[in-house]
Amino acid sequence: MEELINYILQFGNLNRQQTDFILSKAKTLELHKEEYFSEAGKVPRHVGFLTEGVVRFCYYNNKGEEITHHFIDENNFVSDQQKFEAQMVASEYIQAVTHCKLLVFSKKDWDQIGNTIVGWGAIENLILKNCLLKTIERRSPLVSEDATTRYLSFIEQFPGLVNRIPLSHIASYLGITQQSLSRIRRNIR
Repeated sequence: MEELINYILQFGNLNRQQTDFILSKAKTLELHKEEYFSEAGKVPRHVGFLTEGVVRFCYYNNKGEEITHHFIDENNFVSDQQKFEAQMVASEYIQAVTHCKLLVFSKKDWDQIGNTIVGWGAIENLILKNCLLKTIERRSPLVSEDATTRYLSFIEQFPGLVNRIPLSHIASYLGITQQSLSRIRRNIR
């Protein structure tokens, strides 16, 4: 729980009473590998802070192919925030790639935090902005680079993930086939 508070304090000042209040609203959730934190076709029920493990955001394209478009690892928030806030049906999946432990907040508890802590909205906006910027930073280079460079960029951005997640998910994230990824990995060794 200390990781959550340290993360939040990067974006604003809170006193002990406020951090204790936040922690009082957090519940622990464990997900086994391949379980869903949020599913397409359902309203997201939680905002989570990942304390252990890796999740991926994925969807199915019009050909029925599974596309991974984002990974999140430890000490980061996990949420389909727009759909969660509006309590609308999600259009993508958030799936555990490894065994995961999260601190989660229900919509009711998340709203109570916002209604109780003065300045929470500003902190929440900075957290969301940070998450969005990280996503853009990681995705933008993938558009214009060749497959080998994309893989090397992936290794640089996610150094601890390469050996923790299936190659099929990495290949999907990079927009290449698993066979191409295997070839690239052989060539760079």
